[in-house]
Amino acid sequence: MLRSLRACAVALFCALLASPAAAGAAEIPLPAISAYLNALDTAKATFAQKNSDGTVSNGELFIHRPYRMRFQYDPPNKALVIAGAGSVAVFDPKSNQPPEQYPLGRTPLALILAPRIDLGEAKMVVSHRETPGGLTEVVAQDPAHPDDGQIALYFAADPITLKGWIITDASGGRTEVQLSALKTGMTLPDSLFDIRAETQKRLGR
Repeated sequence: MLRSLRACAVALFCALLASPAAAGAAEIPLPAISAYLNALDTAKATFAQKNSDGTVSNGELFIHRPYRMRFQYDPPNKALVIAGAGSVAVFDPKSNQPPEQYPLGRTPLALILAPRIDLGEAKMVVSHRETPGGLTEVVAQDPAHPDDGQIALYFAADPITLKGWIITDASGGRTEVQLSALKTGMTLPDSLFDIRAETQKRLGR
């Protein structure tokens, strides 16, 4: 039964990411996507995350560009991922140790959290196409560190809206994130992205 439910969740995730848009519409031009991302100051959305092992997690996403993002998973999952202060911190609810941290600049997330995004930069975009589901797919990498992985971004048109992404890390692992109910332009407290404060809270210090 659990396997069947998991298979249904994965199928639903894939269907949502490939939700149809206007038939025959061309891919959104890269300058228009760059302008959209550069204007994206704050945002929040619900998300479905398909992990490399096939499991699906759900939660709420908060973005505060530049450099800040928070993946807050739905209960009873107490896992948490925060990008802030130049790092990405992964909080494991089963551990009583500080979170694992990675330099944000060496992860594909840096490509959408940078202060200024120019998808026309040489060797940044390795693929730009319209998907069978009518979304625009942009596969990008850091030109200075192409071995750090890639991010495939998915956008709907009219108006341009970020629908999700697939991150392929340096080891080949894939994490797929599908967004829904994306809202922008709200005030988000700095505490959402404070790795040190979250660490002290979880360790009771």
